[in-house]
Amino acid sequence: MLIRRENPGDFEAVRSVVAAAFAPYEAARNPDRPDGLPVEVTLLDELRTDPGWLPELSLVAPAPDGGIAGHVVCTRAHVGAVPVLGLGPLAVHPSYQRRGVGSALVHAVLGAAEALGEPLVALLGSPAYYARFGFEHSETYGVTAPDPGWGEFFQVRVFERPVPPPSGLFAYATPFSGVDDG
Repeated sequence: MLIRRENPGDFEAVRSVVAAAFAPYEAARNPDRPDGLPVEVTLLDELRTDPGWLPELSLVAPAPDGGIAGHVVCTRAHVGAVPVLGLGPLAVHPSYQRRGVGSALVHAVLGAAEALGEPLVALLGSPAYYARFGFEHSETYGVTAPDPGWGEFFQVRVFERPVPPPSGLFAYATPFSGVDDG
């Protein structure tokens, strides 16, 4: 499966993929949201204009029809004062789900992050899904979630380096702080 860096011509297609991927959850999470758009679409829009946006870590999986099947992004985050990455959103269009697109995107973005010398990537997600990529509960490495209620769902993937990974409080790029997922 081909995974490539997002280019400016992909912007609207990526927004559509994110909207379609998260639409089934949006009505339950935010029934009063006036525009009906999943919060992940707004988050992605805001991340694109944030200093934490890293274009080299915004990747797409092209669809056979020429569209976009999936998208993943890592943005600049911090553990204390140490720069790290936050993964998400990860989105796969419903018509391409359960075909390995999400896995290919995660493998690709983790490979790119490691090649760039990043110490770790953190995310909020299913331990059952993300363990296959080497993610572990953040507390294993002394990384504290921004919200203690996230528990085992806040995970990190640490890369081998000559220095130990940072420990302390994790902070996502600023737009994440405005996300209200109900």
